[in-house]
Amino acid sequence: MIRSVVSTFFLMFFVVLIETALLSNIFFLPAVPDLLLLVLLFLSVNNGSTFGEVSGFYSGFLLDFLSASPLGLNSLIRTVIGFLTGLFHKTLNVRGFFIPALMGFLGTLSKVILIQIISFFFPQGIITYNIFSTGFIFELILNALLCPCVFFLLSLFPSFFVNNNKVV
Repeated sequence: MIRSVVSTFFLMFFVVLIETALLSNIFFLPAVPDLLLLVLLFLSVNNGSTFGEVSGFYSGFLLDFLSASPLGLNSLIRTVIGFLTGLFHKTLNVRGFFIPALMGFLGTLSKVILIQIISFFFPQGIITYNIFSTGFIFELILNALLCPCVFFLLSLFPSFFVNNNKVV
């Protein structure tokens, strides 16, 4: 349990640094893939909703701290996504290509829908997605295609990222 929590926090910190420092500075990409969201989806579906909530809050807080978004926006969005994805713990087979790709697609879509809902209440402080822009379509497709790769890479290390404690 402790190993999975500590390794998860280090993984998320490393991924948020890659996403904010490296991928955001590549100028030929129309949009940056949300690798942190894909890692959150993997952790939530393999460890349950409580682990997904905590991981979502932590990853969102890191992203809020290192980006220009309002403090708490990404924490709220990723906490909700982590909880909802964790509800499918032990019910989905995420070893193939289709289910993880669908999860990446739906995770990105739910992130955008939640941002649109929150921006309705705070119209001045939140930059929203244009759903019909090429940047959003590119991010949606890229996240859907990268999600099976991220799931495969993280499933190579189950002792680090999957909590196997059984409650009796």
